[in-house]
Amino acid sequence: MIASVIDSLNAPLPHGELYAIAAMAFVTALLRVGGYWAIGRVPLTLRLRRGLEALPAAIFAATIAPLALRGGPAGWIGAAVVAATMYLTGREIAALAAGLAAAASVRALGF
Repeated sequence: MIASVIDSLNAPLPHGELYAIAAMAFVTALLRVGGYWAIGRVPLTLRLRRGLEALPAAIFAATIAPLALRGGPAGWIGAAVVAATMYLTGREIAALAAGLAAAASVRALGF
């Protein structure tokens, strides 16, 4: 009796992957709405505004820099090309495309 109950609990759900994706999407949307709700309750001082504006660059540096450093010469050159393109154009998509092309070219050359 107990074994059959345990077996039924361990059985995979039909379309379990879809349920997982839907749950993650729901939690993401909930966090986003909650963030807007929370920041709406805080007075936006100049200091807070500057901190929020600097946040994307800090997140980029914290996530991409370690990957670029472990990527060897291709990662280093790709990151440098991204930084230079972003500085010159200010366009994220152009910088991303240029950095990926540079890293792929360096890898194709065997580095």
